[in-house]
Amino acid sequence: MNAQGSRGTRGPHPDPAHTAQTVHTTHTAQTTPDREPDPRFTLANERTFLTWLSTSLALSAGGVAMAAVPAASFTPWLRMVMAIVLVMLAAVAAGMAYPRWRRVQHALRTARPLPPPALAAVFGYGVAAVAVLALVLILLAL
Repeated sequence: MNAQGSRGTRGPHPDPAHTAQTVHTTHTAQTTPDREPDPRFTLANERTFLTWLSTSLALSAGGVAMAAVPAASFTPWLRMVMAIVLVMLAAVAAGMAYPRWRRVQHALRTARPLPPPALAAVFGYGVAAVAVLALVLILLAL
């Protein structure tokens, strides 16, 4: 400890109210239409875009794998329903990735609230439905 009672710093601890204000202003996207947003927010938006594309590839691979399962293994019509749902979810994820990126980027540049993730429920319920169907297929195969 130093003479002011703090560890490893020069001088006393800063005023908590000042620290909260500083943290708030440094982590808020302070942009105007003619200024670039903080690169961290832009890069996070880009990572989210790429994650949607990765999710699309995974869903597509799952759909193709389900369609390739031998007909004798599971009920054919149920297996095809699962494959179709997975591939449709993949198409929606890929198709909506860029428009979502563009809307979020526009909101960052104009300092507006971010748009809500409108398709999150579709993907959540879609994947849950496929999981339940897969469980049914597995139990029927026993």
